[in-house]
Amino acid sequence: MRREDKNLKNIFAPVRSDLNRFDAVLDEQLQADSDLIQSVINHLLEKRGKRIRPTFLFLTARCSGYNHRRMVEAALGIELIHTATLLHDDVVDESDTRRGHESINYRWNNLTAILMGDFLFAKAFKMLVATDSPKLVALVAETTERVSIGELRQLEESGNFELSEEMYLDIIAAKTASLFSAAASSGAVLNKADSREVKRLSDFGEKLGTSFQIADDLLDIVGEQSKIGKEVGSDLMQGKATLPLIYALRNSGEKVRTEIVKILSNGTKPTEYQRVIEFIGNSGGIDYARERAMQFGESGLKLIRKYGDSKYSAALEQVVQFTVNREN
Repeated sequence: MRREDKNLKNIFAPVRSDLNRFDAVLDEQLQADSDLIQSVINHLLEKRGKRIRPTFLFLTARCSGYNHRRMVEAALGIELIHTATLLHDDVVDESDTRRGHESINYRWNNLTAILMGDFLFAKAFKMLVATDSPKLVALVAETTERVSIGELRQLEESGNFELSEEMYLDIIAAKTASLFSAAASSGAVLNKADSREVKRLSDFGEKLGTSFQIADDLLDIVGEQSKIGKEVGSDLMQGKATLPLIYALRNSGEKVRTEIVKILSNGTKPTEYQRVIEFIGNSGGIDYARERAMQFGESGLKLIRKYGDSKYSAALEQVVQFTVNREN
């Protein structure tokens, strides 16, 4: 077993029963009379994601003592929204692969991918309504709006190589960290905890989600396509300024900065990709981004230390290490 798979197994262990129920209800809910819809669903389920967000929801709820009988429905709603955004992202990015398999837009077409994303959004909110918590439905609705705004802002800033670290962090807080935030606070919301507790767990989730996205952006630069399941360097080729690049540009001389920006502005070709990667590495961008990912993770963990030591808090500590050091 690979070290990364072993680490995930250890993280999943304390909430294995929750995850088993999650999988069972997911399979039950994703059934359709339409041959097309069922074919796409089967393709999606062939290569399931790591279930990071459901696992995070279960671990946080049990660590804080806010576990609830409707946690599985909440986790399903959040995971289906996440999956729906991935289908739409693949259309926007013209991606051929997802999780090492053909993307839906590549295997079928863009229209199918978009409509299946819509189908999953509808399924998600159907599951959220089943929690009997209007506050949770409102929270996830607001979160979904934040995700959309984050994606649109990222699109708006495409090709802006003067993007500041602050602006970058605002964008990823919306498009990625907001779903982690909703997952972390779901147990407290379901249990009608006071607003201070909900905010504490929401902030915890947002910091962990920020750490996760920084690490994900790092993989686009230092990862291996066979491991991450998508083309390496796709962010750079699409003109997305992520933290390693932002830091490198900020800390380089005008001559080399002009050279790199010219390469990126013309659409990074595979032959030029290595030059940009070397620049980022030599300028300290990779080390800086990894350090910032760890800082956000550690800052988040401080918020839940008040709940004491448990197998759940220990697993959440491992989530931070896994996030920063993961290979896919």
